[in-house]
Amino acid sequence: MPSHSQPNPDEGDDLEAAVDQAIAACDGDMRSAVRALIVANNYMESEVAELMKAVSQAYARGRFHPYSG
Repeated sequence: MPSHSQPNPDEGDDLEAAVDQAIAACDGDMRSAVRALIVANNYMESEVAELMKAVSQAYARGRFHPYSG
């Protein structure tokens, strides 16, 4: 759970600007914007999964040393 309960007003403005930008990139078609964002999200999730797999393999082989602070 986040440590702060009040959202930052600037974050809302940034989010609204990003929403407007995504819709504009799809020529105002909101359905196409949602579709594009879902495709982009799926791509990023697969990239994260590949990176996690690579880090896990490197860790298991002793090539990755976690930061101990």
